Amino acid sequence: MRRVIVGQEEVLEQIMIGLFVGGHCLITGLPGTAKTLLVRTMAQTLGLVYKRIQFTPDLMPSDITGTDIIEEDPANGRRTWTFIKGPIFANILLADEINRTPPKTQSALLEAMQELSCTVRGNGYKLDPPFFVAGDAEPDRTGGTYPLPEAQLDRFLFQHGARLSDRGSRRCRWWT
Repeated sequence: MRRVIVGQEEVLEQIMIGLFVGGHCLITGLPGTAKTLLVRTMAQTLGLVYKRIQFTPDLMPSDITGTDIIEEDPANGRRTWTFIKGPIFANILLADEINRTPPKTQSALLEAMQELSCTVRGNGYKLDPPFFVAGDAEPDRTGGTYPLPEAQLDRFLFQHGARLSDRGSRRCRWWT
C-alpha cells in the first residue's frame, strides 16, 4: 500500500487499525487527495470486495441497501419477489461525499455499521465480515452539504483530516 499511497503513513496505519478492530473511518479532505485510491488499494491488497457509493442529494436508502424486484418465470408466468443486493454488501465500502446527501439516506448506513445487517421491506440480511466503511466527507465550501448527525459520527472510530482540509494540521481524532 505504501508504494501507491506516499506520505500518509499515519492515516494508512489508522485505517488498517479501524478495519482490523471492526471500526469505521471518516476521511475529510479536498478532492484529489487520494482518499478513494487509499481505500480501493487497501481492499485490493487484502483481497476484499470493494464497492463505492457516490452520495448525491437524490440518493435513496434503497440505492445503498438494495431492493426487491418482481420477476416473472417465463415458463409458468408465476411472479416472485427477488432481492437485489445493493453496494452495502461489500467488505470495504467507500461512502464517497457522505455529507452531500440528506440525513434519511445517510442513516441507511447506521444499521449496517452497528449491526452488520440491513433491513429491506421488513426482511433482515446479514453482511459478511469484515465490513468496513470509509466515509469521505468534503469540506463545506458552497453550502451544499448536510452535517452528519451525532448518531452517524458515533459509528466512526477515527476521523482523519490530515493536511487534506483547510483546517490546518489536525491529523486524527478518536471518537468517544
